[in-house]
Amino acid sequence: MDLFNLNGKTAVLTGATHGLGMAMAEGLAKAGAALIITSSSKNSLEPALDYYTSKGYKAHGYVFDVTDEAAAAQNVALMEEEHGPIDILVNNAGIIKRVKALDMEVEDFRKVIDVDLVGVFIMSKLLGKGMVQRRCGKIINICSMMSELGRDNVSAYASAKGGLKMLTKNLATEWGLYNVQVNGIGPGYFATSQTEPIRVDGHPFNDFIISRTPAGRWGNPEDLAGAAVFLSSKASDFVNGQIIYVDGGILATIGKPSDE
Repeated sequence: MDLFNLNGKTAVLTGATHGLGMAMAEGLAKAGAALIITSSSKNSLEPALDYYTSKGYKAHGYVFDVTDEAAAAQNVALMEEEHGPIDILVNNAGIIKRVKALDMEVEDFRKVIDVDLVGVFIMSKLLGKGMVQRRCGKIINICSMMSELGRDNVSAYASAKGGLKMLTKNLATEWGLYNVQVNGIGPGYFATSQTEPIRVDGHPFNDFIISRTPAGRWGNPEDLAGAAVFLSSKASDFVNGQIIYVDGGILATIGKPSDE
């Protein structure tokens, strides 16, 4: 399927050292892309690179904070010097602080916005410049269902992800003329190590997610790979400014699964 072939492409993925980011990176690698993984921690980057190379994927890594513009610029220049033009950027790095709005410190609120939104702008601007000059490129921002919905205790995260949805649309508007597509993926609730403690029968939140999701299950990390490959490939050359929600149908309904 040549439309989805990523052979010869180089993809930068921020924060893809575990979980959903790693699943998307592996999907791109299986489609033929060479991987460049970034992390703010050498301790998390090295095991991830070991995993990728053990699978036979081409993978390199860089350690820096995406919110540090100077460090990001230095590392992006180094990436392009060492690996050539970057074809794909997946802005996956992010944090969440689960604190009630009345109890959240402004400093913590700013930190979430800085990582989840400003860091995406920094990386997109740095790598988008080359894409615009070459008139070719793909940027994928990892949004959230919180780009659309509110929820208790995540005011900063939801604010950042809502802003990220609109940043995605605005960059698509500015760069579409240069054949650069900027889209987003909004994951639903996925089975990861972080959610493992609550993914047991009888746990209220597990039961809520199962009953709320038309697919009747949690997502598996590999469920994100297809959307990531699609938005990175020629198959999406006329798709721009869109958010694809990979959520098992949660946002499509106010109902619950039915076997009737």
